[in-house]
Order: sequence, then structure tokens, then C-alpha cells
Amino acid sequence: MTSLAEIETPAPLVDLDRLAANIDRAAAYATAHHISLRPHVKTHKSPIVASQQLDRGAVGLTCATAREVEVMAGVTDDLLFAYPPIGAPRLHHLLSVPEHVRLTVSLDSVAAIDALADAAARARRSVRVYVEIDVGMHRVGVTSAEHAVALARRVSRRKELEYAGLAFYAGHIREPVGDQDPSLARLNADLQVILDALTAAGLAPEAVSGGSTPTLWRSHELSGVTEIRPGTYVFNDRTTAELGACALSDCALTVLATVVSTAVPGQVVVDAGVKALGREPLRAIDGDGYGVVADHPDVVVARMSEEHGILDLRNTSWRPSVGELVRIIPNHVCIVVHLNDLVYGVRGDRVETTWPVEARGRHRPS
Repeated sequence: MTSLAEIETPAPLVDLDRLAANIDRAAAYATAHHISLRPHVKTHKSPIVASQQLDRGAVGLTCATAREVEVMAGVTDDLLFAYPPIGAPRLHHLLSVPEHVRLTVSLDSVAAIDALADAAARARRSVRVYVEIDVGMHRVGVTSAEHAVALARRVSRRKELEYAGLAFYAGHIREPVGDQDPSLARLNADLQVILDALTAAGLAPEAVSGGSTPTLWRSHELSGVTEIRPGTYVFNDRTTAELGACALSDCALTVLATVVSTAVPGQVVVDAGVKALGREPLRAIDGDGYGVVADHPDVVVARMSEEHGILDLRNTSWRPSVGELVRIIPNHVCIVVHLNDLVYGVRGDRVETTWPVEARGRHRPS
């Protein structure tokens, strides 16, 4: 297969040149600011893409599912499981990775510490631990310095565990990059309180792991940060572009779709609906729709059903024909990747390669 016309749509396309540029840009930034880059694989879920990140200097990878850990153990021996390790099946799956893998887990409860330590003892292996703190996302993480110190102390007392540092996720910062000053100042103040408390308790963290794609390019401004874990940057998406963390032309992944109907005036229907694009709205910024047409960014996917996407043509003179191919930049690329089994790597209109989305789902395919 060499032509886009040979692909059955809808299908995810990755512009290989843009992918390489995105990986290089983040790697150069981390190097320039002496910060370790540990990309989150939730966006691409691919050992092939992960290998490119590692080849450019990433120190390891971040995962959110045991399946991702299982798959990524094939390309690196340094993995962070950035999700509460709760539940015996999850722990068993997680600790089944090869012994040569240096496994780190972020957690925020006594229950998680004790369960992880017991599971590590049964598996006869040591696990590194980051204590997770909440800096504003209000999702996971302890909310006080006292609690962080107590958890770090408990980890240190379990011989199966190694206290390795602190983790946080600033996913609540959704302002455009140039407007993030007040949020970053609050984050820095909160983070410094916890770092001071840990240091005073003799538990100064070796690693302080944070970062997100919206704050990626300002990570060096964060107190004590030694490691960042951005994920979306590798492909980027409409939301990332709207926030100013990239340009629309930096969006490497698009969904190739076919115009299947022009019967209703003022719109066209493409074969990319919810099951191809997800139903993620633009978050914390102005804007409507569920994606934009790459070559016509004034055209949004205004409505969707399962297999139908409605392109609103009221603000454009563009009038595509039935059978025409279009590329859509999704609002949230991570969801789109997870909906697919195969990704097409392209340059222009030429298909150069394909790769499976190997780490999607929860279990190894039979």
C-alpha cells in the first residue's frame, strides 16, 4: 500500500516528519534545561514510537496501565507506573514484568503502600515508589505536606520498597501557555511547602517528577523538578494547539475520513464519528466541535453519531465532493489512538509504514 486512496477509512495517519520534529523538540528542551524526560506512552501506545523517544534521550517511559508496562518492558528497562496500584489482579500483572525492569510506582495511600510491598515480597523483587501529591488537579495525590511526609516515611520502612521521590500532575493548568504565570506561581508555592517538609524530615526526594504537555515548555520554571512526563506532545492535537503549546501545523496525527454525503445544504457527512474521533470537547478554552479539517481549520466537526461526522460548511467556501478524502485533527489525540488497532505512517500522500497500537486495551490479545 502506497496511496491514501487505498486505505479504508476512517483511519489514523501520522505525519512522520512532524512526529520526528515533535520528539526532537521536546528532547532538546529537556537537555537544555537539564531535566530528565520520561514520556507518557498513553498517547501513542506503541513500542515503535517509544523507541524513537528513547533514542532521542528519554530516560525511560511512563505508563498508566499494566498492559502498557507489559508492552513497554520490551523497549526499556526503566518504567514508571503512574497510577494507583490498587487491586490484586493489577498488582499481579504489574509485577509480572521481567526482573531486569526497574519499576517505579506512584501512589497516595497507606493501603497502596502495604499492598504493593506485600505483592513485591511475593514476587521477590524491589519496587521504587514516588509519593503522589495533589497540586490542583484534585484527582489523585495527598493534599498536605504532613500526609506526604507520613507516606514517604512508611515507604522507607518497608524493605521491599525504595522511596525514590515525589510525583505530581499539573493537568489543571489549562490556560494558554502565555497566561500560565499565576497558576505556575501557585503550583510553585504549594510544591515548595511539601519539598521543605520532606527535607526537614530527612526525606528529601531524589526525583521530583511532574509536567504535562500544556505546561511542557515552562517545566524549567517549576520548583525542584528533575523529571517531566508529557504525553500528548508526541502527536499534538487541536486542544494543544489552541492552548499555544504547539502550532496546528505541529499536529502529527490526523484521522483520514471520506465524504459520504453532501445531501443536506451547508454541511457534509464524513465516515468519522464518535467511534473514530471520540466525543471530547475542547477543555477550558473557547471553541466548539470535535475536531477541525487540517487543510480547512475554519471547518469543524460540529456534530457526530457513532459512524457519522457532520462538517459545518457555513464559514467556508470549500465544497468537497462525495468520495473526497479529508484529514481531521481531533480534539484529544490520546482517545483516538486508543480506538484503533493500526496506525499509518505517511509523508504527504504516500504511506511509508504502518504499526500496531500494541499497548491498547487491558490484556494481551489471545
